[in-house]
Amino acid sequence: MQTTTALLIALPALIVLAGVLLLASARRRDTGEAIGALARETRQRDRGAVALADADVAAPATGREVERAAVLERREASRALAPVGAAAPVAWVPPDPEALDVSRRQVLNRGIVTFFSLGLAGFGASVLAFLWPQLGVGFGSVVNVGSTSSLDTKIAEGGGFAYYPEGRMWVTKYPAAALPAARRVYKQELPGMEAGYTALYQKCVHLGCRVPQCLTSQWFECQCHGSQYNRNGEKKGGPAPRGLDRFPLSVASGNVSVNTGIIIIGPPIGTNTTGQEAEGPHCVGGGEKHSQ
Repeated sequence: MQTTTALLIALPALIVLAGVLLLASARRRDTGEAIGALARETRQRDRGAVALADADVAAPATGREVERAAVLERREASRALAPVGAAAPVAWVPPDPEALDVSRRQVLNRGIVTFFSLGLAGFGASVLAFLWPQLGVGFGSVVNVGSTSSLDTKIAEGGGFAYYPEGRMWVTKYPAAALPAARRVYKQELPGMEAGYTALYQKCVHLGCRVPQCLTSQWFECQCHGSQYNRNGEKKGGPAPRGLDRFPLSVASGNVSVNTGIIIIGPPIGTNTTGQEAEGPHCVGGGEKHSQ
């Protein structure tokens, strides 16, 4: 009797409890479809991460509120679409590449190309200047040394030698008495000798050292290897294979000019049109006098 009574009381209770569980499960399913459901770990983390906000600052929306607002927006749009105006759409114009920002690679490429172009331009200009030296001034062009009177003064002040660094040359007097012998040896430089001057290249024909004058011997004496030339550049001693090279010199209206763009090969060994011997101690070679 007691067992039957207990069953009669327990069955209705179980039925009621099962109905409550079914209703709760159904409601939870509907709610999850609408706004989703958070896992238990997520809810616990959200509860532990609550921060106090200032009174003037609005509290940020929770994730549940954002999801609910998104669902409502999908179901019932809160704003109507703006109508398109009657104006025709504007044609799309591609942006100018030069107006856009330049990348680092473009800066490097343009810099390399610019410096490379400048280097080539400088090299080309130097090549042109080397091939056509007459386009410039100084050595390689026609050098104006002034009037005959100023040239004579400079030769006298230099002890028989006048040096012009802009033309890399020496200018000396050529004696008129030696012209008959000079006409048998010289050709292109003969007009300058007939005017009374010789223009000599400063470079030794042995190995290219600059040849200085020796005031005591009145010769040119190379301090590198001992080559010696008389005052008019004719070889007198040392290892030089010929006399000093020279430039054509001209005199017009009392003005002397030398064309340093034309180098005339010096006279061969044994040429001595002036007969000039050393007039004093040598600057190179121990003071021994040479004669040829």
